[in-house]
Amino acid sequence: MTRPAMDLAPWLLRARVAAMRAGPAACMAALLGVAGMVAWAWVAPQYSALQGKLAYERAHPAASVPQTLAVAAPPPTADENLAAFYAALGEKRHAEQYVKVLFGLAGKAGLNLAQGEYKFSHDKASRVTAYQVVLPVKGSYQSIWQFALEALRALPFASLDDIGFRRDTIAETQVEARVRLTLYVKEAP
Repeated sequence: MTRPAMDLAPWLLRARVAAMRAGPAACMAALLGVAGMVAWAWVAPQYSALQGKLAYERAHPAASVPQTLAVAAPPPTADENLAAFYAALGEKRHAEQYVKVLFGLAGKAGLNLAQGEYKFSHDKASRVTAYQVVLPVKGSYQSIWQFALEALRALPFASLDDIGFRRDTIAETQVEARVRLTLYVKEAP
């Protein structure tokens, strides 16, 4: 013999009527009581684990003291920071190869990549060349973001400056995007 499915509507109506009879103060007290029980159920296991760890450390004091104290390394100097900055840059002579990497990543992401726009600009003070690459791509929204993130991983000296999306109709699954990246490169030593 099967039982009929339990209908929640009468129970919800009874709970609502009981809450109206009890008043807002009693409802708030009940809500705070339930929240307190949930908090206690969450904190109690963590508290007992902490107590167990403290008891173990009291019983075995040598286990909690590190055998050797590590000496903190001094912060890097300005010259070391500058050297690390220049070491992280790409090389200007490999700019075409970096663009090939971008085209390869676009193909791997399943994007249609048209001819891009490329522009060099050099800052004499910092001795850094910015190679701006604007790539018009077409594909799914997810594939375009995947391409942009993979490009940043593959070329750590690149920055994603702008990405603009365009779709002619809402039903279209292919999105057109203009991805603007800047590759920061240096002259070869």
